[in-house]
Formats: sequence, C-alpha cells, structure tokens
Amino acid sequence: MEDGNVFTRVKVRLDSIDPAALLAEVARPTAGAIVLFLGTARDHSGDRTGITDLEYEAYPEMVEVKLAEVVTDALSRWDLQVVLVEHRVGMVAVGDPSVAVAVAAAHREEAFAAGQFLIDQLKSRVPIWKKEHWAGGGNWVKGA
Repeated sequence: MEDGNVFTRVKVRLDSIDPAALLAEVARPTAGAIVLFLGTARDHSGDRTGITDLEYEAYPEMVEVKLAEVVTDALSRWDLQVVLVEHRVGMVAVGDPSVAVAVAAAHREEAFAAGQFLIDQLKSRVPIWKKEHWAGGGNWVKGA
C-alpha cells in the first residue's frame, strides 16, 4: 500500500518468510538505512529445553488490521520510506523465521528505532497465539 511516498505491506502467511526477498522489496535508492529483524523459533523457552517447533494461530484479517495500526503509529513517529511486516501461522521449525520486520529510511537512527518499535508493538498489541511443541507434548504460551 502506498501512503504518500511510503510503501507499506503487512501479511500473515502460511509459507516461509524469505529474508532475501524482503531485503529486495524494501530497498530504495533514497534509503541510507535498511533494518531487517527476523524473529526465529528457538529450541528453549524459560526452563524448558528440547522445543522442536512452534505453532502459531491467528485470525489473519484481524491481525492484518492490527499490524496496519502499528505501522501507522510508526509512520507518525519516524520518517520512513518502506515498512514491511510479516508473521507466520501454522507450524514453524526451530531456526526458521516466524516474524519479520523490514524498514527503510534515509538514516539509521530512524530505521533502528522504528524497527524496534514495530516488533515490540506487534508482540504487545497483535492477537497471535503460540504453542510450543516438544517430544511428548506441547503447551500454549502467552505472547507470540
């Protein structure tokens, strides 16, 4: 979506997140800074080890509305050129990205600040549920 000269896109996806494709999509000749954050599934959580994968559930239409609100908030704070936010649903193997935030701006300070704001706000405001799986069990946990 074009918002003036700013391109934004939010997406909930079943398939893998492609970091190289995100970098190519966010690149602009006017951008002096590109920040890409990937949240990856890890093999531990708190005291639990041996996690094999994560399962995410969401109502995609609602999540995309909430993500768009977070992006709008970021655009009101920083002078950004591109903002892309993607989150997986379904099963995500350990080591694979479950969420991506890509930001392009003229300067690094804005890109870093906006990227951190976007992932922090996504974690606190967007309704996505996560279940950790391990050999012999699984458990829904608070926070995506």
